[in-house]
Amino acid sequence: MLTEFFFMLRKGGMKPSITELLTLLEAMKRGVAGQNVEDFYYLSRSCLVKDESKFDRFDQIFSAHFHGIEEAFKGLVEELPDDWLRKQAELFLTEEEREQIEAMGGFDALMEALRERLEEQDDRHEGGNKWVGTAGTSPFGAYGYNPEGVRIGQEGSRHRRASKVWDRREYRNLDDTIELGTRNIKVALRKLRKFAREGAADQLDLPDTIDKTARNAGMLDIRMVPERHNAIKVLLCLDIGGSMDDHVRVCEELFSAARSEFKHLEYFYFHNFIYESLWKDNRRRHAERVPTTEITHKYGPDYKLVFVGDATMSPYEIVYAGGSVEHWNEEPGAVWIKRLLNAYPKAIWLNPEPEKRWDYTPSVKLTRELMDDRMFPLTLSGLDDGIRSLH
Repeated sequence: MLTEFFFMLRKGGMKPSITELLTLLEAMKRGVAGQNVEDFYYLSRSCLVKDESKFDRFDQIFSAHFHGIEEAFKGLVEELPDDWLRKQAELFLTEEEREQIEAMGGFDALMEALRERLEEQDDRHEGGNKWVGTAGTSPFGAYGYNPEGVRIGQEGSRHRRASKVWDRREYRNLDDTIELGTRNIKVALRKLRKFAREGAADQLDLPDTIDKTARNAGMLDIRMVPERHNAIKVLLCLDIGGSMDDHVRVCEELFSAARSEFKHLEYFYFHNFIYESLWKDNRRRHAERVPTTEITHKYGPDYKLVFVGDATMSPYEIVYAGGSVEHWNEEPGAVWIKRLLNAYPKAIWLNPEPEKRWDYTPSVKLTRELMDDRMFPLTLSGLDDGIRSLH
């Protein structure tokens, strides 16, 4: 079964190595996962998955391959009344009392005993030593103690002694509409990478040092290289209008992930739409503004331009002079955004509003037209599509 699982992972693009499979087999031989499917899931993922961006793919393959692995005994327990396993009391034993409780003598004997008792049992039990119940010394049930039992329906592990755990765990299919967390954003942003080594040589180049030392008759020849970093340059413009209040959290997560991922990141804020000036500190946005023309002159066309906003406003704020709600703009916002798009050909707009609402908001439709349809939802799928368009 594990061999088939291994080849399914390789067929699915995961590319685990033989060494990683042997590591998993060795861990299982030592009983790291025991009889718990969830523990085996985490163990196999740790051994076979090198890139956390592949976790969702692994979940899908794991679910498909091991679906029904616990179905062999499903008929025994699926009809158990809920109140049989409801936690109403909990058993606490001394060490001496635990030593007096005997195990049943192996997994096969345990499962056969469970089958027999389920055929005979017709009521709820608590505190006993035989039937399926709670808070007892029976091998079967929840919240009790037995050195070799089948834990059924218990919330969490207590003594970590069960031979089998009968808890059902579902592995979700990949959902590309989920809201982004910081980890998911970082994983997605890693696709926008172009590594380079620039600046002072202050990092040890171990492979070259070994090579040059070997070629130098064993005399140590240390080689240094500049630190490797992501050379992609990003210009991030964030909307702080009132309609963005509902999206503050996801924008903070995006901002945090971008700052950790890109060495060359410049960010500015705007209110609803782009006009003749932007700012870097919302507390001083009226006193310290940066002219938009200064930004286009300072940062070259190799920067990727990313707008983040819901584009929800009156259309007048986009197409009319004086349309801004905060000040009198001499030129329409549409003119200014076109200037930015001319300066930065690689540009996208990320919209945190659900995509299904876009067609019902005139300002969103207008902004999409100005962006040449390069507006993407701020979801995992939308971020992936947006990053591809920036390449």
